[in-house]
Amino acid sequence: MSYTLSIVFLIIVSISDLQAKKVIKVLAIGNSFSVDAVEQNLYELAKAQGDSLVIGNAYIGGCSLDRHWNDAKTGKAEYSYRKIVGGLKTVYENRSLESIIKDDNWDVITFQQSSPLSGKYKSYKKLSSLIKYVSKTAINKHVEFAFHMTWAYAKNSTHPGFINYNKDQTEMYLSIVNAVERVIRKNKIKRIIPSGTAIQNARTIFGDVLCRDGYHLSLSIGRYVAACTWCEFLTGKNIIGNLYWPPTISAYNAHYAQVSAYEAIETPYEVTRICEF
Repeated sequence: MSYTLSIVFLIIVSISDLQAKKVIKVLAIGNSFSVDAVEQNLYELAKAQGDSLVIGNAYIGGCSLDRHWNDAKTGKAEYSYRKIVGGLKTVYENRSLESIIKDDNWDVITFQQSSPLSGKYKSYKKLSSLIKYVSKTAINKHVEFAFHMTWAYAKNSTHPGFINYNKDQTEMYLSIVNAVERVIRKNKIKRIIPSGTAIQNARTIFGDVLCRDGYHLSLSIGRYVAACTWCEFLTGKNIIGNLYWPPTISAYNAHYAQVSAYEAIETPYEVTRICEF
């Protein structure tokens, strides 16, 4: 085979490999906590281990399940739709939930509750209706549903919703675990993304410094822990040893963030105390 033909053959093989590569498409129906979890680091983490993601986020700040359901029923175009393709994020304002769901052939669609209500089981009543709507609307009739279990506030949080848990981080975390475990069983959701447990794990080694304002995750290590959790959930690959971390995080801290996420995937409803080697 000539040199030129060899080059052409290698190019064709490379293109075929790219085309055959599995692209996982995930849509979060969320709020600012899904912004923290999926809009940074997640694509890069997957890419570093040879995977490709298309990431969508149907965002309304502080949005509860009740509001998502109401917007689904009425078709209100009040979502900010953030979509990451090839690592580049595009934001589309004033979109309806229906248009976002139908925008792509999503493999996974996730749900989550607003943070003040996340540990209140009775606040999840409309989840079943929302699931039915999304199932009916989705292009991919084999789409997988998952629930994003979010995190408890920092101990010194001044968020007004913290009073729901007597301003106690442990009480809030345990309430979230209890509510989510019951909710996914009732609604037959088979899988959970345990960001809340990953953050609680990470607090055992980093301290209570993972929130930037008492409830949203810090822009560096907090968001990275959540992204690591989502990455392992979506790809099924052990996140420990992943070679991507942003320049604001040291290799040391990246390792323990990855360990925190891995342990959460292994035991999503229990805190694992992370110890230094």
